[in-house]
Amino acid sequence: MKVFLYDTTLRDGNQDRKISLSLADKLQIARLLDSFGFDYIEGGWPNPSNPTDEEFFQKIKEVKLKHAKIAAFGSTRRPKVLPEKDPLLQALVKSGAPVKTIFGKSWDLHVTDVIRTTLEENLDMIESSVAYLKEHSEEVIYDAEHFFDGYKANPEYAIETLRAAEKGHADCIVLCDTNGGTMPWELKSIIKEVKKHISTPLGIHVHDDSGLAVCNSLYAVKNGAVMVQGVVNGFGERCGNANLTTIAADLHFKMDAKFFAAKKIARLRQLSSSIDQIVNLPSDPHAPYVGDAAFAHKGGAHIDGVMKVSRSFEHIDPHAVGNDRVFVTSDQAGGSLVVEKLKAIKPGIDKKDPVVGKLLTLIKERENAGWHFDSAEASFKLLVYRHLGMVQEPFKVLGYRVIEDKTTQGVSVSQATVKLQIGDKISHQVSEGDGPVNALDAALRKALLPFFPNMAKVRLDDFKVRVLGSNVASDATVRVWTTFGDEKGYWNVVGVSSNIIEASWMAFVDGLTYKILLDEKVIEKPYKHIDVKPVAAAGQASAVTKEEPASAKVKKLSARKVRNLAGITRKK
Repeated sequence: MKVFLYDTTLRDGNQDRKISLSLADKLQIARLLDSFGFDYIEGGWPNPSNPTDEEFFQKIKEVKLKHAKIAAFGSTRRPKVLPEKDPLLQALVKSGAPVKTIFGKSWDLHVTDVIRTTLEENLDMIESSVAYLKEHSEEVIYDAEHFFDGYKANPEYAIETLRAAEKGHADCIVLCDTNGGTMPWELKSIIKEVKKHISTPLGIHVHDDSGLAVCNSLYAVKNGAVMVQGVVNGFGERCGNANLTTIAADLHFKMDAKFFAAKKIARLRQLSSSIDQIVNLPSDPHAPYVGDAAFAHKGGAHIDGVMKVSRSFEHIDPHAVGNDRVFVTSDQAGGSLVVEKLKAIKPGIDKKDPVVGKLLTLIKERENAGWHFDSAEASFKLLVYRHLGMVQEPFKVLGYRVIEDKTTQGVSVSQATVKLQIGDKISHQVSEGDGPVNALDAALRKALLPFFPNMAKVRLDDFKVRVLGSNVASDATVRVWTTFGDEKGYWNVVGVSSNIIEASWMAFVDGLTYKILLDEKVIEKPYKHIDVKPVAAAGQASAVTKEEPASAKVKKLSARKVRNLAGITRKK
């Protein structure tokens, strides 16, 4: 059984009320999805009213993808408009995306009461739109919107809409449970009926309004669907979309399905965590397979059983998806995975070495304080190299200062001073910026550039701030997550403090230190490889989000206030 995974995080996932992806976010997510092995990546709606998506389709052409096909999304032509005259279809063609995905109406209620046309015209809209796009595409996928509701209301007409797409020579017809209300037994019987009339390969697209999106997607595959559309971590409008993270694991471990990304399944947790970080939302600890609590055991018989025979209380080996078991009462978490990472850095290191134990304790303390190493591999490597005494710091920070000033014209000016020691030299520089963080970044680079010329090639591609829980009402810990890049690749670092400036400074220092150590070949296999410079996004921070435990009182910082503090402005 061969299954194709079609990711729509960049469109359907972006419709989540807590998510607003910038162009840089979309490009970074697309690289991650391609690297993991998804077959299709839906980029969004390319039309003049959506300039971010239009630019995405132009920029993604410069990225040398390893496997995934890029799909542009749109709808059938409008009633009584020829395909070659329809602006939305023309925008799809102009996007240059090899795959075009369009949706059409399957439910007669939508035809008559929403788009207000005749049932016959709707059938022609579907057939002519698919046929037209087939002339301008490598592949056309037809999404039968509201198909299951339409079938339950008028099965004969719903099937006719699929026949129209088939007549237009769609490469795949995707049955959509757009309202998310279909039960598994209904879905199973309807798909069986559809297969009696349609020979085109079928796909499935399910929303989670009844909590059954994953279940229904698997049922569809079990009954012949060859494509599953969904979103990593299940983001989306209302209750979200089918969670491709869970679906991929279920297909592999429970159904023995064949799909390209299966060979990367051990990176599933890393993918999930990285996407969470980019969209700037806290990870769900209870997420199947990849959550922090997915393999957590607390006391008594469970821990005893797992320690004797792990499969007695675990349905799979947690390491198979890049996760780890946690013994809550023994206060030991993540040890096995950390040791494996240590071995990659320092081959032959013994788990029983006291240094390893101290490092594990340090990592746990850092993570309890708000550090997040799953999505900041560069920070993890620096922590290990420093703790094991494997690096010599390329520079020493003697001090830094930030001054905020407002001119008589009412203009705010940020000025940062940085003083470093590099060997026996002192580098003391001052820079201005659009905010204290921007000024600090500029001053640090300016101080390093005479000694490390490659600093001129380093970009700050992403900068995000998350307010974490605190037990002190007047205090709020913040985590700053940044992505640095150059012509060879990119790397992520993190800084944590109750002071946003200090957290940013930590991230900047580590990000540039990492680059210097890469150039000096102290750190091996440094990059997440890319083949094109991503769009610079130093000025495109997503809104700040909160991780707020129920027992914690968190200082309320608005997204606007944090961006102002950091000197970050959104691009329109």
